[in-house]
Amino acid sequence: AAMWLPLLGLLLLGAPGKGAGHGEDERRPTPCEVCKYLSLELQETLAQSARSKEVLDSGKRKRRIQYNTSETRLAEALETVCEQFLHYSVHTERPGSLRYAKGQSQTMNTLKNLVNKGVKVDLGIPLELWDEPSVEVTQLKQQCETMLEQFEAVLEDWYFHHQETALAAFLCEGHVLAPGEKGCLSEVWTGRKGDEGAQEEEEEEETMKQPSPPTRHAAHDPGEL
Repeated sequence: AAMWLPLLGLLLLGAPGKGAGHGEDERRPTPCEVCKYLSLELQETLAQSARSKEVLDSGKRKRRIQYNTSETRLAEALETVCEQFLHYSVHTERPGSLRYAKGQSQTMNTLKNLVNKGVKVDLGIPLELWDEPSVEVTQLKQQCETMLEQFEAVLEDWYFHHQETALAAFLCEGHVLAPGEKGCLSEVWTGRKGDEGAQEEEEEEETMKQPSPPTRHAAHDPGEL
């Protein structure tokens, strides 16, 4: 017979569902954390299309514009960047901003292993909903969307004129955060053997430190693609 395993509030932290995430350590993402991962995800999204050879036709002056230097490329990246946060999990075993990362958290991995061994684990939600985004992750996405609206002009300025500077430095340090709010930007995950997603996160941290690949922008006309 399966054993019954009542879980403490700490294990509920980061679990998905509307009723989850009320553990003693549950908290809202900070502006530093939102900006840090927004910068990371936007640079990664742009990096994926940096080598595109697509050419766009501009109807205004019948000019042909390289996609990888176009406003269209930026607009498409901004449209989807906050959705990337729905692939994140809350890793309660990690400190500071490192609690947010892609991949399954160590806590959730442990709970699933218990279920596979026949232990009955009660999170207050059906098993099929365990992988749904947690309350904190949903807040991370919502705050990302708000930050995009507030700093869209800054992001456009970076894209067209300052890509030689890492986005986290330009956006977060230069425009979003007050002097005492920048601590999370220096937090780097060193990885843990056997920790799912650790290698991917190390690669993301390295991306965050690097400026975007240089692209040549012609004089930008806001009315063009």
